[in-house]
Amino acid sequence: MAKRKRLSPEESRTAALEAARALLIETGPQSVTLKAVAGRIGRTHANLLHHFGSASGLQKALAEHLAYTVCETIADAVRATRAGIGSPREVVDLTFDAFDSEGAGALASWMLLTGNEDALDPIVESIHDLVDELRPEEASHQGSDAMHRVTLSLVLLALGDALLGRQLANSLGLERSAARDDAERMLTAVLVRNGPIGG
Repeated sequence: MAKRKRLSPEESRTAALEAARALLIETGPQSVTLKAVAGRIGRTHANLLHHFGSASGLQKALAEHLAYTVCETIADAVRATRAGIGSPREVVDLTFDAFDSEGAGALASWMLLTGNEDALDPIVESIHDLVDELRPEEASHQGSDAMHRVTLSLVLLALGDALLGRQLANSLGLERSAARDDAERMLTAVLVRNGPIGG
């Protein structure tokens, strides 16, 4: 019988979060349980309790992990746009993908349904920090407000699209990309009015 590799506490925690994210994407938020994650990485339920304290602790840690990943991905796209090598559409696509195929939308809805709303705090805080980081230093209060508003709208569009976009687009006879197209127009209009993000 093969000996199980001994992981450091940090490696064990990272492996658990990666397994939780894979379960979230593959089978939905209801499958992100301590038992399922422990089984996926060959650890015990007690081992995960030690790291996360409870299932809601695991879900909150996953939200934090996703928030960091999502915001870094979006920030990279925005920085590329600022440098002239990206486009508003890339920012839109990365944001929508983060909430759809990367599972952040499913996790957010699950947290709300289970009454674990504080698990969303890391996502909200990361998005807020990202907007503050990317807006121009010399931005007026009005310019700052415009960027906060476009970020709010972009995230709400991406979240709504992840949860209901396919069904709504089909029932309204619209292209599946309709919400992304609208988000791209909105972001482009803000960039035209206020100059490049963080420029």
